[in-house]
Amino acid sequence: MNSLYKDSRFQYIILANVASAIGSGITMIAIPWLLVTSDNGNEVFGYVAICMTIINFILTPYLGYLIDKISRKRMLVSSKVVSLLALALFSGAGFLGVDYELWHYIVIFMIGSLYYTIFYPTMFALNQELFSKDQFKVLNGTMEVQGQLSSMLAGAIASVLLLKWDLHYILLLDVCTYALAIYFFVKIPYVRKRAGGGVSEGSKRSAFAAIDFMKREPAMFLFLMASTLPFIGVMLTNYLFPVYLADVLKVEGDIYGIQGMVYGLGAVLAGIFVPVAARKFGDEKLVAATMVLFTVAISVMVYLPVGGYLFMMLLIALGNGGARVARNAFMMERIPNEIIGRVDGLLRAVGLLLRIVLLGMFTGLVSMGQILMCFTILAGILVVASSFVVVFSRKSVGMAGREVVKV
Repeated sequence: MNSLYKDSRFQYIILANVASAIGSGITMIAIPWLLVTSDNGNEVFGYVAICMTIINFILTPYLGYLIDKISRKRMLVSSKVVSLLALALFSGAGFLGVDYELWHYIVIFMIGSLYYTIFYPTMFALNQELFSKDQFKVLNGTMEVQGQLSSMLAGAIASVLLLKWDLHYILLLDVCTYALAIYFFVKIPYVRKRAGGGVSEGSKRSAFAAIDFMKREPAMFLFLMASTLPFIGVMLTNYLFPVYLADVLKVEGDIYGIQGMVYGLGAVLAGIFVPVAARKFGDEKLVAATMVLFTVAISVMVYLPVGGYLFMMLLIALGNGGARVARNAFMMERIPNEIIGRVDGLLRAVGLLLRIVLLGMFTGLVSMGQILMCFTILAGILVVASSFVVVFSRKSVGMAGREVVKV
C-alpha cells in the first residue's frame, strides 16, 4: 500500500482527478439546477438526459475499442483539452454580456456528459494498466475517496456559488481546474504496454472480444450487470432528485448542493472501509451487501422529510460507492487489460440501454406529476437485482477462482 502512495504516477493521477472533479462537479451541479428551474425545465431536462444517454450508448462500444487500441493517457488529455476549449467559449460569451438561454444550459450539460463518458472508462483501464494486482483493492478504495471528497467540496462550493455567482464565473473556474488537470496528466510517466499473453491474438484485434469473453463467462456477466444497478440508479436519480427537491419538497438550490456533500461523505466512508472488508469477506459478498443497503435507502427516502431524505442519501452513497469499489477490484483482477476497455464498454452499453428505457418512462411520468411512481419502479428493479441476481450469481462467480480469466 505504501508503495502505491509513493508512486509518482499515482500522485499525479490523484492531483489531476481532484483538480478536474472539483470544477466539473460544480458545473454539473449548477447546470441541472438551472435547467429544472427554467420554464418547462423539468420536461426539457428529461428529454436532454434521454438524448445524451442514447448518444453515449452509441459511442460507448467504440470508445471501449479505442481505449484498448491507443494511448489511454492521450485519450484523457485530449478529452480534457476539447472540454476546456468548449467551456472557455461559453464562459467568454458570458463575460461579453451574452445572456444565457436554455440552449446554452443544454449544450454545456451535453459537453459534461460526453466528457464523463470518455473519462471514467479510460481512467479505469489506465489504472489497471499502470498498477499491480495486489494494489487493486487499495487503489479503487483510494480513488473512490478522492473522487467523493472532491464531490463533497464541489457540493459545498456549489451551494454557495449557486446563490452568489453568475454562470460565466462558474464556467471560468471549471476551465482553470481543467487546465491544472491537463498539466498533471501530462506529467504522468507512461509507456503504452504491449498486450500480454492472457488473450488470444484474434481476441486482441476483434471488436467483438468482449462479447466472446462474456459468452464464456455467463455467470460473471450476470453478476457484473446486476452490480451496475446502483450506479444506474444514481444516474437516473440525477434527473429525479432535482425535480423531487424543487417540486415535492420545494427547497432552495443550497439543499441540492448539501445533498452532494452528504453523498460524497457516504462514498468516502465506502472507499475507506470496503477495501479492508474485501480482504475478509471477498468482493462478491460486499457487492451483494452494499446493493441491499442501496435498495433499502432508495425505497424509503421519498417518504421522509428533508432531514431523513439527506440521511438516506448518506446510505445510498455507502451502497453505491461500496458496490463500485468492490466491483472494480473484481473486474481488474479477472479481466485481462488487453480487452478491459471493450468488456467495460459492453457492460456500460447494456446499462445505458436500460437507462434509455427508464428515462423515457420517467420523463413521461414526471410530466404527469407522478414523481413518486418513478421511485417506486426504480426500487422494484433494485429489489429484483439485489435479492435474486447478485445473491445467487455471486456464488457461481466466486468459484471461478482468483486468477484473471483467459480467453
